Formats: sequence, structure tokens, C-alpha cells
Amino acid sequence: MSNDANLRTDVLIVGGGVGGVAAALAALRRGRSVIVTEEHDWIGGQLTSQAVPPDEHTWIEQFGCTRSYRSFRDSVRAYYRTWYPLTQQARERPDLNPGLGRVGRLCHEPRVALAVLEGMLAPYRSAGTLQVLTGRRPVAAHVDGDRITAVTVADRAGEHQTIEAPYVLDATELGDLLPLADVEHVIGFESQSETGEPSAPSQAQPLNQQAFSWVLAIEHRDGEDHTIDRPDQYGFWRDYQPDVWPDRLLSLTAPDPRTLEPLTRTFVPNTESGPIIADQSADPGDRDLWQFRRIFAREQFPPGFATSDVTVVNWPMIDYLLGPLVGVSDEERAKHLEGARQLSLSMLYWLQTEAPRPDGGAGWPGLRTRPDIMGTPDGLAMAPYIRESRRIRAHTTVVEQDLSMTVRGDAGAVQYPDSVGIGMYRIDLHPSTGGDNYLDVPSSPFQIPLGALLPVRMRNLLPAGKNIGTTHITNGCYRLHPVEWNIGEAAGALVAHCLTNSLTPQQVHGDERRLATFQNELRSDGFELAWPEIKGY
Repeated sequence: MSNDANLRTDVLIVGGGVGGVAAALAALRRGRSVIVTEEHDWIGGQLTSQAVPPDEHTWIEQFGCTRSYRSFRDSVRAYYRTWYPLTQQARERPDLNPGLGRVGRLCHEPRVALAVLEGMLAPYRSAGTLQVLTGRRPVAAHVDGDRITAVTVADRAGEHQTIEAPYVLDATELGDLLPLADVEHVIGFESQSETGEPSAPSQAQPLNQQAFSWVLAIEHRDGEDHTIDRPDQYGFWRDYQPDVWPDRLLSLTAPDPRTLEPLTRTFVPNTESGPIIADQSADPGDRDLWQFRRIFAREQFPPGFATSDVTVVNWPMIDYLLGPLVGVSDEERAKHLEGARQLSLSMLYWLQTEAPRPDGGAGWPGLRTRPDIMGTPDGLAMAPYIRESRRIRAHTTVVEQDLSMTVRGDAGAVQYPDSVGIGMYRIDLHPSTGGDNYLDVPSSPFQIPLGALLPVRMRNLLPAGKNIGTTHITNGCYRLHPVEWNIGEAAGALVAHCLTNSLTPQQVHGDERRLATFQNELRSDGFELAWPEIKGY
């Protein structure tokens, strides 16, 4: 394995997911050179390679995100209006929901998100201030005391390249730089004695982590047979029933995340939508699995244009519960990744052959995957959908009692004087590798404290995604698309600000005047640092 000449840049972002792209945009807008490395062929993470339409809060169309995230959302809609033969009714909707999915107001195809993100980055590629290196994963971090000086990445052929930068952001999906750079961090479920959280266990459970899922895109061709070969592990998954589950995993019955009562969903391909309530505060949206995460709705096009809708299978039934991806050996990790793929393929095979139909029959053989939409040979996503990462030991750790409505009530979430953004989502924990069922409870609209982006020791390595200073519990509401974007964008803005002003992140955070200057810069750049407060009428 050879080493190419070292690369140098102002800001190195390891991981090109949602937070990584947002971080790059923030630093580039401030005149800094940036290199982004990404393990997969697509940038965009949750939005693209993981194929998960945005999970967003109730007020997203009006407020509650950064200006650049809103630009992304607007550009997705503009892409559909420009290039797709939408019906006039669909085209004229200001809140166009391309897939008419019920999980959120902007259910779209991963390739469209990729096109928009690439478009947002294109000017900086042309200017020569941005390099994006896909197909690279970090294999070593070079550290001098409490500073990281460089990161070595490897491509799929095993060729290594070392990249030097005064600031490094970890925007990987699992916080991969943290162990490589010996950054203090935590995995899994903290103990109640450590965090004081009402819902935490008495003892820490590092290997108890949220399930991950390997999602897939499917359509239905009536009268055709696209039944796949029986997956190798189908026998196991067909009979598998988690201890906390009311039925076998391969069924249409799973717990209601909010009540934990058994709930049998419906699954009928290409059903007409009726009124769509894409508001998870009013309706979780998962009662009809076909419409739940639909990303292409044929009824939004002229008759005959499309044979089928396309929907994403990202359901409770494909949550992988048999082991985590961090804190285990490489061999165990590989076993769990393959197990998750086998579970998803087994779900597809079960839908094709055994799923109950309204006419009393079994199976929908006309179901088939859409490899072209997912950018993969088999129609499964390019990467697993990751819900929980390693998390830094941070200057500030956000805990359950900071934002839980049960604890805070009408007082709302804790207000942070060092806010660098806002977010909102329920505390939404999927079943875990430690045997826990859902924890899905109300939270209050919250802020993102700058202290949660600052490691306790390292001076120039910052998190830019799900690896900030949250807990296993609060990660459940800080892990969604607009929040991850805001986190990454704030991290990119901070390091650019520090380079321009010859400061460190710790100096910005520790001085009221410097902090206020940085926060004013964020506001001017379209960040919302506090939720609107409305009283009276």
C-alpha cells in the first residue's frame, strides 16, 4: 500500500453525511478551503446513501431550521417542479410533498437529494476551494498532545492518503475518529447515577444501543412475479420474535411506539392517499406502511405516466436488534451488518410470499426493489441507517431532564446562553440491542448548546453530527435531519470563525463578548438560536 503526497486544507471533514455537507458549506461560505472524505459513493448520509426521507418537526415550513437547510428543502421542491411532469395541482402546492409520504412533509427520492446537495457544493468545487473524496474511510489519526494534526484515509483498494488540517471535524455516522484519535467518548446507555436521567438504568450499558436498519425501496407491478430467491437467513428471521414484541418480527404487527400496545399496520400497494397528515405530533404516520415513507406517488403525475408508487421500507420490522456496530470486534460488526441486510431481504421475501392480502390471499409477488433509485445492485440502501453514534465527553451534556415535557412541563426546555441553533423532535428511541422496547415520549423545543460541540480535552477536533454531547436518551431527539444539519453547520462556522480571528473554540465559548460576536455572525448567516415565544393573541 502506497502513500500519496499529503494533502493540506483549512478544514478537514471526515464524513460526508448531512452534518458533513452542512459543515462544509458553512466553512466554504466563510472563505475557507475544505476537504470532505466520505466512505460511500454518495454524499448526504441519511438523505441519500441511507435513503431516509427527512424526519422534521411540526413547524418546519415556517421556522425552526437554518437558512441553508431551508434552501435545501426549497431546492428539492424546485427540482421536482423543474424536471418532473407533475399535475398542475401538485405543481402549485407551495408545500409540495413529492412522495405524499406520511412521515414528513418532504418525502423525496435519495437521488434528488444527492443532486441538490451536489448543486449546493458545485460552485466551491469549481473555485477549487472544495475537494470531496468518496470511497474513503479513516484508518488512522495523528495526534500531538490534545490536538489532531492529520487523518489517514484508505480507499477501497487499500491505498492510503494523509490529510493535514488545523481543524478536523468528525462527521462520520458512528463517530469513527473518536477512538482513532483517543478522544474521550461514551457509547450506549449511561447509568442514572452518571446522568440523573429518570429513564436511565441503574448501571451503564455500553452495548445497549438503538437498533440500526438497512432500508430498501420497493414498487409493485400488478400481475408480474418478481419474487427474489429465498434469503439465506430467512428461516431464522421468519421465526424470530423479540422478547418485547407482540408477534414475530416478520409480520404487520409491532408495538405502537408511544403506547407499546400491539398495533397491526396495513400494507396494500398503490392505495390512493386520501387526506395526508404529515405531522407526527398529530399522527405518527405508520399505520399504513405503503404510504408511511412513500417517496414517489404516481397520483401526482398524469394518468399512465407511472405504473407504481415507490416506497421506502424503513419500518419497525427491520430494526436489527441482535447487536450493535460500535464496541464490538470487526468480525462481530461484519456479522451484524450482514444480519441486517438479511433481515431486510427476508422482510421483502415475506411480503412477496406470505404477507396477508385484503382478499384473503397471501403475498405480493409483484413487489420489486428499485436499484436505480438507491444506486445499488440490489435496491437496498447504500449504507445502513444509523440512529446512534459514539458521543464525545463534552463540556456540556444534554440530559433527559433538560427537555423532557414530563420533567419540564410548561417551563419548556433549558435555555442555553451559548445556543448555536435549535431543534425539535420527540425523544424517539427505537428498540435496542439491550432488549429495551421503544421509548417515544414528548419533548420540548430545544436549543443546541455550543458546549455540546466541545470535547473535554481535544482542542481542534469537533463533532459534526450525532456524536455531540448528548446521552443515549437525548440522542433520540438530536439525531434527526434538520438538527444534524444545524450541528454540522455550526461546527463548520465555528472553525472558520476561529481561523479568521486566531481563536480557539474554547476561547470563543469561554468569553461572553467573543461568544456574542460569534452568535451574531450565526444569526446573520440564517441560524435561529431560540424558538419564538408567543403569548396572547
